[in-house]
Amino acid sequence: MDEVAAWFKWLHATSGIKLSIFYDSYDRARFLKGFATTLELSAYCLVLSMALGALTAWLVESRIAIVRNCANGFVQLFRNTPPLVQLYFFYFALGPLLPKVGGMPMLGSMGWAVVSLTLLEAAFVAEIFRAGIQAVPKAMTEAAQSLGYSRSQIFRLIVLPLALRVTMPAMTNNLVNLVKTTTLAYAIAVPELLYMSAQIWSEQVNVPEMMVVVLISYVAIVGVITQVMHWLEARLRVPGFGQ
Repeated sequence: MDEVAAWFKWLHATSGIKLSIFYDSYDRARFLKGFATTLELSAYCLVLSMALGALTAWLVESRIAIVRNCANGFVQLFRNTPPLVQLYFFYFALGPLLPKVGGMPMLGSMGWAVVSLTLLEAAFVAEIFRAGIQAVPKAMTEAAQSLGYSRSQIFRLIVLPLALRVTMPAMTNNLVNLVKTTTLAYAIAVPELLYMSAQIWSEQVNVPEMMVVVLISYVAIVGVITQVMHWLEARLRVPGFGQ
């Protein structure tokens, strides 16, 4: 590690390329914190949006008109308004309305980022699941009904698992989009990768170097996610279904 730090110091002294995150412990700690926060924010939003999106897709098919209309309204609202506007609305409009706990806001910037991005992605996940649900053959649901399965059991045990397999490519794209959208959290001071990198380049005056590092970091994150999702898609594939 000392040799690596010494090499980057030499690189800066000889060429002017200033990658302080490799030889300055303070900058490195801030960068790694931002990287970890981006992964954490993405993980929270992924899990919550998948659950909420699946529930919304189920409610969209409800026989009760008001439930169906509310679910459709949720999807249309979050799919057709700018993500940054949504984030600002939750943080600046709804945030001050919540009661304070010990003089502190009930939800901080990280909490509101999770809420906003989860609802945004859930709307897209719901539409993806809805397309997958429609791809499930009617014969399967009819067979389950004849065996005495309830509507919720049919959805949970038969329709949803098959729909998930059909929608894996679209889910991969949506997950990649989620990771990219986490950069919006910069606007409300969430200490994610872009925010922490901006602090570093403001102090070290090494904007080009840090922008290259940030770009490579996001390419690496997205690359790993894509490979994992492709592996999962192959593992979950049902021969002859969804092809």
